[in-house]
Amino acid sequence: MPDAPRTHAGTPASRFQLPAGPWVTVFDALCACFPAIAAERWRDRFARGLVRDANDHALALAAPYRVGANIRYFREVADEPVIPYVETLVHADANLVVACKPHFLPVAPVGAYVRETLLTRLVRRLDNPALVPLHRIDRETAGLVLFSANPATRGICQALFRERRIRKQYLAVAPPLPELSFPYVHRSRLEPGEPFFRMREGVGEPNSETVIDVFARGTDTWTYRLEPVTGRKHQLRVHMAALGAPILHDRCYPGLEDQRPDDPERPLQLFAHTLAFDDPITGELREFTATVGPM
Repeated sequence: MPDAPRTHAGTPASRFQLPAGPWVTVFDALCACFPAIAAERWRDRFARGLVRDANDHALALAAPYRVGANIRYFREVADEPVIPYVETLVHADANLVVACKPHFLPVAPVGAYVRETLLTRLVRRLDNPALVPLHRIDRETAGLVLFSANPATRGICQALFRERRIRKQYLAVAPPLPELSFPYVHRSRLEPGEPFFRMREGVGEPNSETVIDVFARGTDTWTYRLEPVTGRKHQLRVHMAALGAPILHDRCYPGLEDQRPDDPERPLQLFAHTLAFDDPITGELREFTATVGPM
C-alpha cells in the first residue's frame, strides 16, 4: 500500500502506544482500547492508510500486535463544531513554536474536535506536520502553549517540563481571600473525581503544589498570579475552589454546572500568562507573555 501524507485533510495524526494485552493484531488492540469507535470505522481507516506505524508506514489490517508499539492514526469527526475564535502566533523558530490559544479551542484533537484544535490550525498555518505540543492547557483556558517543531530536538525540549526547568505563570480572577497571607503555597493530593473528567482533593501525601499571589485587588474579585509547581489535571481550578475562591465562570468547580453551549461573554477567567525558560538548544533566556488577559 502506498504511503499517505503525514496529515489527512490537514489534520495531524494522533499517537497511541499499544498496552499489554491478549490481542493478535493491531486492529484487535485498537478495537479493544477504543470501544466507542466501531470496528467498521477502524477497518475503513486501515483500508485508507490512516493507521500507521512509528515510521509513518501504513499498517495492514492483519498487522501483528506488539506491546509498546507506537501507532499513529487519523481521527475523523462528523459535524465537528466550528470555533470562531482565533489563535495568535507569538514565536516560531526551527525548534520551538509558541502560540496564544483563545478560550474554548482544544490544544490537540480530543472528543468532538479534530480540525478545530490549536495543533491542527498551526500544522496548516506553518506547514509543519511534525509539530507536537509540549504541554496542555484546558479547552476553557486561554493563553500560551509551547510546541516542539523539530523531532531531532524534541527530547531535550520535553525535558524542560519533565525536569521542571520551565516557569509558567497564570492569571486568574476569583473572589477575594483576605484571610490568607501571600504569597501562599497550597499543597494537596489530587485524584480522579466524578464524573470522570473532574478532579478532587483526597486524603494522603500531596502530589500537587501551587504558589498563589495577588496580582490586583478589586472590590468583588481579585486577580491572582498562580504558579503551578506540579502539573496535575485541573490543578489550578481545584486548588482555588478548595480555598473558597473558585475561578470566575468555572463550570466544573466547585460544583458541576449543567452542560450548555460555550458562552463568549462568560469565559473561564484563567489565562496561561507567561512562559520563561533557558532555551535548551541556544542557552538563551526565553520569556513569552500572552496576548490575552482578564476581562
